[in-house]
Amino acid sequence: MIEVVALTIDYGRGGRTVRAVEEIDFQLENGRSLALIGPSGCGKTSILFALAGLIPLSEGTIAIGGSYVTAPRREVALILQNAGLLPWKTVWQNANLSLLLSGEYPHRNAGPILEDLGLGEVKSRFPAELSEGMKRRVGIARALSTAPSVMLMDEPLASLDTLTRERIQDLFLTLWKEHRFSLILVTHDIEEAAFLGQEILVLTERPAQIKATVSNPEVGPLDFRECEAFQTTVNALREALER
Repeated sequence: MIEVVALTIDYGRGGRTVRAVEEIDFQLENGRSLALIGPSGCGKTSILFALAGLIPLSEGTIAIGGSYVTAPRREVALILQNAGLLPWKTVWQNANLSLLLSGEYPHRNAGPILEDLGLGEVKSRFPAELSEGMKRRVGIARALSTAPSVMLMDEPLASLDTLTRERIQDLFLTLWKEHRFSLILVTHDIEEAAFLGQEILVLTERPAQIKATVSNPEVGPLDFRECEAFQTTVNALREALER
């Protein structure tokens, strides 16, 4: 379980301190999904980085599996807005980078994941030879290579066209159901939040506080976008954001 209690994040010192996040509380059971949505610059990414152990907390606590988060952890994977691929390394090398850094490569490798993601035939190519959609899939392969129990995603599909976004959203949903990791997604896209988040936290302007919580229990089927429950959630999110 992920437990966040009174999470508060400040940047700067003294009179120049800026509060980015103020007293956020939530829990996420193992294997469930949560989306964070709110205005640009409200502190969503700060929450994600705190969950990843990349920035210190000013107040409050974050615990994963009963253990407090104070530094990056192997079982927590983070996918950023761009795929973060090293341009001088091949698809194979990029996908295996996390395993290499942890000392597990070559005893373990990302080969099966690359095959599952339809990237087996391009593993010797470099990022410049790939479409944007393929680059994002390589980033996903790298994140999955360590078999994380928690997947954090910060606007992972930003700048992609609508059809490519939906195809990769479908992929995320399939991978989440297959691997049963806990999923926390930061997005500006109302429909993306409604498609992937079993629960959705709507945040205020900075400093981020929870403005509304929208339950979305019917997430799971790939045809969910066509269901009435999907549109109901989209409408509820739009109303919450406009209040």
